[in-house]
Amino acid sequence: MAATVFGDPADGWLDLSTGVNPHPWLVREGVLDALHQLPDSGRLEKLKLAAAMAYGVQDPACIACGPGSQALIQWLPRLHDVGRVAVVTPTYGEHAFAWGMAGHDVFTTQVLPEPMDCDIAVITRPNNPDGKVEGVADITALAAGLAEKGGVVVVDEAFADLYSLPSIATCIPAGIIALRSFGKFYGLPGLRLGFSVSGPDTAARMATALGPWPVSSLATDIGVDALTDSGWQLETRNRLERSAVRLDIFLTGVGFDIAGGTTLFRLAVSEHAQDIHEKLGRAGIYTRRFPENPTWLRFGLPGAESEWTRLEGALTS
Repeated sequence: MAATVFGDPADGWLDLSTGVNPHPWLVREGVLDALHQLPDSGRLEKLKLAAAMAYGVQDPACIACGPGSQALIQWLPRLHDVGRVAVVTPTYGEHAFAWGMAGHDVFTTQVLPEPMDCDIAVITRPNNPDGKVEGVADITALAAGLAEKGGVVVVDEAFADLYSLPSIATCIPAGIIALRSFGKFYGLPGLRLGFSVSGPDTAARMATALGPWPVSSLATDIGVDALTDSGWQLETRNRLERSAVRLDIFLTGVGFDIAGGTTLFRLAVSEHAQDIHEKLGRAGIYTRRFPENPTWLRFGLPGAESEWTRLEGALTS
């Protein structure tokens, strides 16, 4: 899409539009041998156990594995009776789209809805793009109210690994379904791996919907290794925090205000945001803009020092 608008830059694209770790977890040698084998039940059970441990879940039966959290976002609406769905915005646009495509009555709200206003509520925590973290008590109270009439709160926890947040679905397993993305924090989005966390019955329904081989053997083996690498996780959280502070200092230095974000992306505000987006695009640097709020730009983290230099040069030229 960027190339269609701006052409192909001579130095290639620096894509800062995504919230993906630019310093990925390093895959061990020999792991490609997994491609010669089907992902049997033993592999999947090890992956579910590793995910349960990483997300603070006691029972691995509460975990369902999927080919990326996007697939889970698209499947969930089809596992629920058609109802009224509240999507707390601003947030990832695929949530409202997926529930609407499945025939649900979708509306957006900037605050947590009341249980009488909807059957299902969708929340992102930490939120994308502003990084807001809704309180546990508020979400569990909403989930309890919806559960009384057979409803549920769906919590997108795609960026929760950045802060070592346990899954909120452990609070009310019958009333909350949480979604976890693997690729963002571990910097391996092409692996296509994600998880849902819920009560065992809901997890079993999700697993049935996804079929007998929901993820590849390669994804299971890499997932187990990465999810249990606590040393890398701690070091990476510290590294990303330092990089986010560095990016804030730089962006405010060239005139932006910082409206929030996570340690993988920053939400920057400027009345000249659209002009800056186009200027950066012509320099081969792609940022995320928001048509609904033209003063916003979202910047992902540069990785190599040369990428930081490239961004600085384009913004200060």
